Amino acid sequence: MATNGDWRIRGVRIIAGDRIVDGSVTVKDGKIAEIAEAGSESAFEGTAIDGGGGWLLPGFIDMHVHGGGGADFMDASREAYETITRFHASKGTTRMLATTVTAPPEAIEAVLAAAGGYRQGEMPYAALEGVHLEGPFISELWPGAQNPAFIAPPRPDWVEAWTERHPGLIRQLTLAPEKAGATGLIRRLAQQGVVVSCGHTDAKYDEILAAADAGLSQAVHTYNAMRGLHHREPGTLGAVLTDPRLYAELIADGHHVHPAAIRLVVLSKPADKVVLITDAIAAAGLGDGDYRLGGLAVDVRQGVARLREGGSLAGSTLTMIDAVRFMLAHSGLPLPAISRMASANPAKQLGLGPITGSIETGKLADLVLADSGLNAVRSTWVAGRNVFAAE
Repeated sequence: MATNGDWRIRGVRIIAGDRIVDGSVTVKDGKIAEIAEAGSESAFEGTAIDGGGGWLLPGFIDMHVHGGGGADFMDASREAYETITRFHASKGTTRMLATTVTAPPEAIEAVLAAAGGYRQGEMPYAALEGVHLEGPFISELWPGAQNPAFIAPPRPDWVEAWTERHPGLIRQLTLAPEKAGATGLIRRLAQQGVVVSCGHTDAKYDEILAAADAGLSQAVHTYNAMRGLHHREPGTLGAVLTDPRLYAELIADGHHVHPAAIRLVVLSKPADKVVLITDAIAAAGLGDGDYRLGGLAVDVRQGVARLREGGSLAGSTLTMIDAVRFMLAHSGLPLPAISRMASANPAKQLGLGPITGSIETGKLADLVLADSGLNAVRSTWVAGRNVFAAE
């Protein structure tokens, strides 16, 4: 199913916004030219594909992913980035942010340089939209699987140097907003169009609200590595659940968040403010074994990644298609609503909504063909170009 040029896929169940359309999608010059119900298509002479009754979804956009297929974005090499984007393209991801861990500033600089260089060349698999700096400006009380040796107070001078050397490359930055100096940094980054998110944080309810006033707009891996909900001090979690300004990331793997807690998020948040992520590490796609994350030893057993010392969850081995399938089984939501969380919502948050994130005429043909049970991805296209085809 390796298709390029102009093509049409027939015999698919199309997630077109809130609708499910049984029919076809036509792609011309890398964009969606037509969405039609079966039997109502216009004349077309390009390549025809039989979708076999599978689902055609908008390509997934992963804002929070550390690696996959044995490589980590902290490896800071083109070879590693091709390995990661190839693996996740095979699971339906069409665009992503290269996510760092808490590390020395020179290691973060190396990732920025490598990501910038990668974006300037050919990106043959999933497209890298920029970098998500997860840390190092986080709370010592909630390090999770971040290396506490490299936690730092907010350093506007570091961020200013990075943005000057790599303009527009930092698309998201995660910090603990309660730390001294964080508010000014939040305000400055938000004015530059960076998604500023709270995570690995001990912030109280009022501190999150004040940060949102300054421009904070997202919470990373909701529930995990943050001050929880108490009925007299709602904490970080209470603010995330009740403030409609904040997007809530979810790791829907059944290990990070209980299904009931997932349902609480989708009941609490506006429909356009939940974002599915993988938080995947290098182990994704490789099975159980011994790995490392940010210099720390990680054991993966039965698909669950944990720090060897202390046992904290250490990212995941999740893929986006698995997250979508888990949500369908446990959230109580229909597939179009779940698709929105995997594609349209992150596209909107990253300013990509006008060009991708949904199956609409005129948008880029970032598409995923999955089987009827959403058990496997059969093909993935980025801007109409086939980047994965199952054998």
